[in-house]
Amino acid sequence: MRSSVPARVGTWVVAFVVGAVYGLAGTIAHAYEIGWFPLGLILAIVGCAALLAAVRLLTADRWAALATGLGMMTATLIFSGKGPGGSVIVPDTGLGTVWTLSLPILVAIVVAWPDRIRPLAEN
Repeated sequence: MRSSVPARVGTWVVAFVVGAVYGLAGTIAHAYEIGWFPLGLILAIVGCAALLAAVRLLTADRWAALATGLGMMTATLIFSGKGPGGSVIVPDTGLGTVWTLSLPILVAIVVAWPDRIRPLAEN
């Protein structure tokens, strides 16, 4: 049974906002390194991938996962430019490039992943 349209749209809006929060957190934290190890980037990618997978599995709705991913990518896009004071959150480095490209790839994988296989009904 499908849920009503307003409930689905509400789910998509909440998913977009939660995705934007995760995208903002990842955008800010991705540059953190311990020595040579990019801890912030790894945690940001794993956290965003886990959120996308959870939304897709719990809602069984590609559109909710897409809304989550669009929220992540929108936050990254907005906060990756120069700020009013000239500061840059996502500098043009290897970590910044990996972070910027990893989100669309994660979203594409999670949204395109096939639905769970349902067992055939026995006759």
